[in-house]
Amino acid sequence: MDGKHIVIQAPNNTGSDFFNYKGDFSIVLLGLVDANYKFTYVDVGCKGRISDGGVFKNTGFYVNLQQGQLNLPQPTALPARKTPIPYVIVADDDFALDMNLMKPYPGQHDKRSKERIFN
Repeated sequence: MDGKHIVIQAPNNTGSDFFNYKGDFSIVLLGLVDANYKFTYVDVGCKGRISDGGVFKNTGFYVNLQQGQLNLPQPTALPARKTPIPYVIVADDDFALDMNLMKPYPGQHDKRSKERIFN
């Protein structure tokens, strides 16, 4: 899952609502794809000043995820393991870590470190 800024002309009478950290006016396209690069969820039009994580938290998709209403499979043990692991959405560092949302370790990591291998 990731968000992308779509540059727009500033809408009339909106002040800095659409002004983003890159110095442009934009709307955010938030997209979620499956393992085959097929879009499974898209949200377009949130004001550019809002972060990707903020856009996500303002969607019905997020509400349904938090309430367990997305019909995700039950947590399952990985091969040769016994502990059930929840199914997750992979996102970048702009999103908050959650039960069903995995993101990379922040910062720079040494080659062959567990964090770098995970990322």
